[in-house]
Amino acid sequence: MRRSVALLGLTLAMSLLHVTANAHEMRPAYLELRQTGDETYDVLWKVPARGRSMRLGLYARLPVGTENLSEPRAMFADGAYIERWSVEHAEGLIGKTIHIDGLQSTLTDVLVRIGRLDGSTQIVRLNPATPFFVIEASPSTLGVAKTYFQLGVQHIWKGIDHLLFVACLIMIAGTWKRIVITITGFTIAHSITLALAALNVVRVPIAPVEACIALSIVFLATEIGRERRDTFTWRYPITVSASFGLLHGFGFASALGEIGLPQTEIPAALLFFNVGVEVGQILFVLGVIVVVQVLRRCLIDRMFSPLSSVRLQPKVALSCAYLVGSLAAFWMIQRMHGFWG
Repeated sequence: MRRSVALLGLTLAMSLLHVTANAHEMRPAYLELRQTGDETYDVLWKVPARGRSMRLGLYARLPVGTENLSEPRAMFADGAYIERWSVEHAEGLIGKTIHIDGLQSTLTDVLVRIGRLDGSTQIVRLNPATPFFVIEASPSTLGVAKTYFQLGVQHIWKGIDHLLFVACLIMIAGTWKRIVITITGFTIAHSITLALAALNVVRVPIAPVEACIALSIVFLATEIGRERRDTFTWRYPITVSASFGLLHGFGFASALGEIGLPQTEIPAALLFFNVGVEVGQILFVLGVIVVVQVLRRCLIDRMFSPLSSVRLQPKVALSCAYLVGSLAAFWMIQRMHGFWG
């Protein structure tokens, strides 16, 4: 049994390291077409870079009949290969199809943003299974709600740092009642800062925020690894979760800032992006609960304290704390290097 647990832990560790090692390839590419006239657009194309002079093999193929009004201006900056140019299509681009060549051979997605003259926006996330899309006319409120809800769910599920933070909260909260209260505090807090930052009421530099998010995971991992269970964090997890939730909200807002809000449907887009984040988070919590129940049956409670529903045995908790804390510490150093160097 111990060998099975050790093998499971080793597999998890290797998976996490694989995710970290391939972080650059898994960052989404970004294509933006900003309409400047009835038939003209400015194009921005960003592809994740590999080092200082190499890029992923992704190429935006615009509709047949599209002509360049200017030569693409290319550069490497901020870990990406960036191209900018202007195009014209005699019939406009409504109803036309854009393809991303090479997407089926990568692990990344492509975020596409079409900005129209009337201020409306079309947002699409392409993946290896769907490497193309059709440019639509101005979207309806329902269409905006659906798109931003999906983007919210996708963002939380791809944000392994946020999910690890929530997992740590679950372990500290322990009982089902305390889990509900703790996660609710985290949700309310990050919803507030998400809205404030997305509406430009509050502005904070994102690089230090991302480093502090990693630090918040290190903090919780340290608390889980302690022998004492009478510290402020263990006694009042909702206060800790709400405090760090304010910080995580700025991280969610940075992702939304990259996507942008459609000027004609800002309330719907902001609301349903946040709802999508919450739904994704709830699904994750439910998934953790299911895994716990399965492990209880398979391992006969050897991993869990008999006095609590979710809390781990001290030796298991210490192992998890080292694993999660080490990974989060690596992220913190990596992110600090990003805004210092």
